[in-house]
Amino acid sequence: MKDCIFCKIVSGEIPTHKVYEDENFLAFLDINPQSPGHTQVIPKKHCRWVWDVPEVGEYFEVVRKIAKAEQKAFGTDWILSRIIGDEIPHAHIWVFPNDKVSGDKKDFAGNAEKIRGFL
Repeated sequence: MKDCIFCKIVSGEIPTHKVYEDENFLAFLDINPQSPGHTQVIPKKHCRWVWDVPEVGEYFEVVRKIAKAEQKAFGTDWILSRIIGDEIPHAHIWVFPNDKVSGDKKDFAGNAEKIRGFL
């Protein structure tokens, strides 16, 4: 979709701090993070809702991979996720450490590198 911000991120029109990418999915840091390492996991193909993603099992495996990496990167077992979909009309899952972790939530390059280091 030409007006979808997440589709523009997938196409490279809008820069982002990538955490993970494969053929079907992309994970990147949220521009307005709840905590250090707040990541959005999206399908590359535009789907309105998470429940519409054809490879939903594969999708959740990527989300789990990100959550496990965040646990190690930020030294916490408490990783939160959120699936609502009202903010942006493109399937997305928030994955983020609890707000008690230390670090600068706006250190996008550093936080992305921390997470990638445990993938």
